[in-house]
Amino acid sequence: MKHKPSSKSSILKSIGPGFLLAGAAIGVSHLVQATRAGADYGFILIWVLLLACISKYPFLEFGPRFAAGTGKHVITGYKRMGKFPYWTYIFITIGSMFIIQAAVTIVTAGLAERLFNFGWSPFLWSFIILGACIALLLIGKYPGLDRSMKIIVSFLTVATLAAVIMAFGAGTLENSLQTPAPSLWTVSSIGFMIAFMGWMPIPLDASVWHSIWTKEKSLQTRQKLSVKGAFADFNIGYLSASFIGLLFFLLGALVMFGNGSSFSSNSVEFSSQLVDLYGKTLGDWSKPLISIAAFITMLSTVLTVTDAYPRVISELKHPEKDKAEEIKDKWKIYKYCIFTIPVLSLAILYFLSGSFTILVDFAAGLSFLSAPFLAWFNYKLVTGKQMPLKHRPGKNYRNFSLVCFACLVIFNIIYLYFTFIN
Repeated sequence: MKHKPSSKSSILKSIGPGFLLAGAAIGVSHLVQATRAGADYGFILIWVLLLACISKYPFLEFGPRFAAGTGKHVITGYKRMGKFPYWTYIFITIGSMFIIQAAVTIVTAGLAERLFNFGWSPFLWSFIILGACIALLLIGKYPGLDRSMKIIVSFLTVATLAAVIMAFGAGTLENSLQTPAPSLWTVSSIGFMIAFMGWMPIPLDASVWHSIWTKEKSLQTRQKLSVKGAFADFNIGYLSASFIGLLFFLLGALVMFGNGSSFSSNSVEFSSQLVDLYGKTLGDWSKPLISIAAFITMLSTVLTVTDAYPRVISELKHPEKDKAEEIKDKWKIYKYCIFTIPVLSLAILYFLSGSFTILVDFAAGLSFLSAPFLAWFNYKLVTGKQMPLKHRPGKNYRNFSLVCFACLVIFNIIYLYFTFIN
């Protein structure tokens, strides 16, 4: 007689996509944006970080919930909802994927040169890093990605927490608290806050990635994932990403705020500034720890982003079809895109590598402007006819989601006002 797997066993088997979400999230938003927020504004922007993490929570959670509840990923849901959600998502994806791939890769390249000091250019490092990620994904496929992220995110959490504890022990807190913060009500400050929220802890289109990874996990384990298991997996990944974002913010505020330094727009110089400032406060012995933690942070992002966009593109044409022949065709599209997207991203890096912070702010702003659209689409998916009634969110959660949606809309209006009117 076959034993039914226990609830605990089922949840443990669901764990995996959440680590991929965390790996994708813990990158530019944390290392660059969160550290810059703490370094330039001190502790005053901590409310922005918390608001970003809270307001995006339900809409990102709806992705794996939909996948576990229906057996379909979110792109299928968008297509069944109608042309507007489907084509809006395609527009957002194609409009941002090359610049996001370029942004996360150039930061990783700068950190690689800072760590290994080979004298190579950011472009050459970017080429090598993307080649290594492509090789891992094509050879190891989803299981290789799944295992890699569990190791990377676990190590990163421990390393970053250790760095924050050391920063508090270095006696810098008093200086950070006594230094007056700059005004938040300027065009540059508003623009930065919105860019900060745009990628903290991750753009909302990652809900689609997570739903695809959740479905892929189900195929790999040959077991239908429960909504409860998907929810637990999501919380592990999302809360880890949010917590590590807070840690990098604290590092920026404790180590950099009030010392009069400004960031370079060159990725290699930025990386050196970041590591050297930590070393100046914590001691030279801390530089290897910070260098390794920062490099792994960005490498995890490049790896997951390099996988996510080809998966998304491969699903766009026939997202609802899962026959063996159709899965084979999707794998061909995936292999084509896993080379094409990085090549076009490298072209962007070749021409714009000297202004990577501008690149990051632009991409983050674009992600934030698209957030209300994706949030509303995801809300309609999990509360509509496609979702089984028993898996739909309860009344209190729906109300919480609508409050979060209102926050996203309000901040979009403020951003548009300060950017184009004031």
